[in-house]
Amino acid sequence: MTKVLILSDSHGLTDELSEIKARHQVDYRIHCGDSELDIDAGSLEGFYKVAGNCDFDNRYPGEQVLELGGLKFLVVHGHLHKVNHGLMTLSLRAKEVNADVICFGHTHQAGVVSEGEQLFINPGSILQPRGNIKEKTYAILTWNSIDDLTVKFYKLNGEPYEALGYSTK
Repeated sequence: MTKVLILSDSHGLTDELSEIKARHQVDYRIHCGDSELDIDAGSLEGFYKVAGNCDFDNRYPGEQVLELGGLKFLVVHGHLHKVNHGLMTLSLRAKEVNADVICFGHTHQAGVVSEGEQLFINPGSILQPRGNIKEKTYAILTWNSIDDLTVKFYKLNGEPYEALGYSTK
């Protein structure tokens, strides 16, 4: 079983990042941007990371295409793909790189959507949720195969966030 921790929009938080990392035993970690930290900040160690619209360290890549545990991931922040207005632009980019899983942030709204062969995961924000999402959240994706994916959301304190989730089981 492979597990990946996914978070976004931490906006300067460091202790909370370290606590979340220590709390979960995972194979991979992804930060979808707007950490507002230098790319080599200790609390971001071990994360695949991308630039958000509030990240000013020019060493951040704009996107990452990753092969993790047999799945292909596209990781972006989302501001350049207009995710506030839908997933079409992001979906087209994901198709270009043949991504199975698309991780993004920017909206500060936790959610997961399956469209065709693509699974979109927005872990929300661990600092400032928006819209009708009131909890500070992050996500963990677990899988044995592409036909056996489970996304679980967690509150900042580590408690499960039961209102959202996804499973192909």
